[in-house]
Amino acid sequence: MIATLVRGARPPDTSSMEAKTAQKGNSLALLVVMLATFMDMVDVTIVHIALPKIQQDLGAGYSTGQWVVAGYSLAYALMLVTGGRLGDIAGRRRVFVIGVAGFTLASALAGAASSAEVLVIARIVQGAFGGIMVPQVMSTITTQFPPGKERMKAFGLFGAVIGIAQVSGPLLGGVLSDYSLFGLGWRAIFFINLPIGLFALVGAFLWIRESRSDQVMRLDLVGVVLVSAASALLLYPLIQGHDLGWPTWTLVSMAAAVPVLVVFALYERRTAFPLVPPRLFTRRSFVAGTILLFVLFSGVASFFLVLTWDLQFGLGWSPIHLALTTLGWPFGIGFTGQLANRYGQRYGRRLIGIGAAVMAVGLAAMSVVLDLAGTEVTSWQILPCLFVSGLGMGMCVGIAVNVVLGDVPLNDAGAGSGVLNSLIQIGGAVGVALVGVIFFGMTDGTRDPAAFSDAAATTLWYNVAVFALAALLSPFLPRGAVQAEEQAPVLQPVNDPV
Repeated sequence: MIATLVRGARPPDTSSMEAKTAQKGNSLALLVVMLATFMDMVDVTIVHIALPKIQQDLGAGYSTGQWVVAGYSLAYALMLVTGGRLGDIAGRRRVFVIGVAGFTLASALAGAASSAEVLVIARIVQGAFGGIMVPQVMSTITTQFPPGKERMKAFGLFGAVIGIAQVSGPLLGGVLSDYSLFGLGWRAIFFINLPIGLFALVGAFLWIRESRSDQVMRLDLVGVVLVSAASALLLYPLIQGHDLGWPTWTLVSMAAAVPVLVVFALYERRTAFPLVPPRLFTRRSFVAGTILLFVLFSGVASFFLVLTWDLQFGLGWSPIHLALTTLGWPFGIGFTGQLANRYGQRYGRRLIGIGAAVMAVGLAAMSVVLDLAGTEVTSWQILPCLFVSGLGMGMCVGIAVNVVLGDVPLNDAGAGSGVLNSLIQIGGAVGVALVGVIFFGMTDGTRDPAAFSDAAATTLWYNVAVFALAALLSPFLPRGAVQAEEQAPVLQPVNDPV
C-alpha cells in the first residue's frame, strides 16, 4: 500500500515554483529601479522649494543659487545617451549600481556642503550620475520583463512613478525644509536619498539580473563628444535663457546645436560602434513614439511650473498647500493605471490618443477656472482639473514608453533608453522655456496677484495645445504592441560580479 502511494505520488511542480520565484524577483527588481527613478525625479524639483533657505544659509548669490538647479539638470542631460550605451557595453546592472552609488555619495556631499561652491559641485556630480543611472531603468525593464502584459504593467508603473514624483518634490521640499527633520533644515532634502540609495544598491545585487549586448562593442568617444556638445549648446540656453533675459548668444548657441547634430548623425552612420545606432531610427515605433513623448513631456514638465508661479509666488500659497492641491494628479494616474495594463497591448495607440486628449480637456478646464476665479481660486476648484489630467496621463505614458522601446533590439536597449530619456529631458526644457516667455511676458515684472492669475490662465493654453497635438500624433504609432516573436531574443543573464 505504501509502495502504491509512493508510486502514485506526484512530483512537485518545479517549473511552477521557478516561475513564481522569477516573478517575485522581477517584482523586487522593478521596486529597485522605480525607487531610483523616484529619487532622481524628486531631486529635480525638491531643490526649487528649499533654494531661498539654501541661499540664505550659505550666503549664495542669485547666480550661484541658479547653478544649484541648472548644474544638476545640465549634467544629467549630457550623460543620458552615453549612460544608456555604457549599459549595453559594460552591463546594465553594473552601470546602474555605479550610477546609484555615485548619486548617493553626491547627495551626501550636497547635504554636508559648507559653502555654495561645494553644493554646486555636488549637484553637478549628482546630475551626472543620475544620467548614468536613469537609462538603465527602462533598459532593465525591457530586458528583465518578457514582452506582453508583464512588461506593459511594469511600464505602466513607471509612468505612475513619474507622475507621483512630479508632485512629491515640492511637498517633500516644503516638509523637510520647513519642519527641519532631525534639525537638519534644508540639508534633509539631500540626506533623505541615503537610505533610498543604499536600499537600491543592495536590491540591485539581489534582484536585478545582469545583461548586456551579445555583440562586441566599444564606447564611441567621438560620438560622446559630439552629442555632449550639441546637448550643451541646446540645453544650457533653454535652462538659463529666461533668467538671463534671452541675450543674443543664447539664440546663437541653440542654432549652433543643429550643425553639430548633423555632424554627429553623419559620423554615426560611418563608425563601426555607434553611440546611437542608426538602425533605431528605421523603426516606426521608435521614431513616432519619441516624437510623441517629446511633445507630451514639453507640456507635462511645464504646467506644474505655471501653477507654482501663479499659486505660490503670485497668490502666496505655501509649498505644502500647493503640493496637497496637486495630489489630484497622481490619484488620476492611479485610477486609470489598470485600464492601461489590461488593454494597452491591444488598444495601445487608441488609449494614448484618448489619454492625451483627456489631459488637454483637464488643463483647458483649469485655464477656465483660473480665468473665472482669479485670485479667489481654491484647491477644490483646481484639484478636479488635475484629477482629470491625471486620468489621461495614466492612460498614455506607460503605454507610449512600451511602444517606443518594445521594438528596440535588446542589444540596443540601453542606447534606446538613453535617447528616449534625453529627448524627454529636452522636451521638458523646451516647454519650460516657452511657458516662461509667455507667462513672464504677460506679468512684465509686476507682482500683482491678479496679473499672475491672468498669465497662468493664458499660458496653460500652450499646454492644452501640446497635449492636443500629442493626441493628433497618436495615429502615426503602430496599430498594436509589438509581439514577442517580432523582437530580438531575450539576452541571457550575465552572472559576472559587479
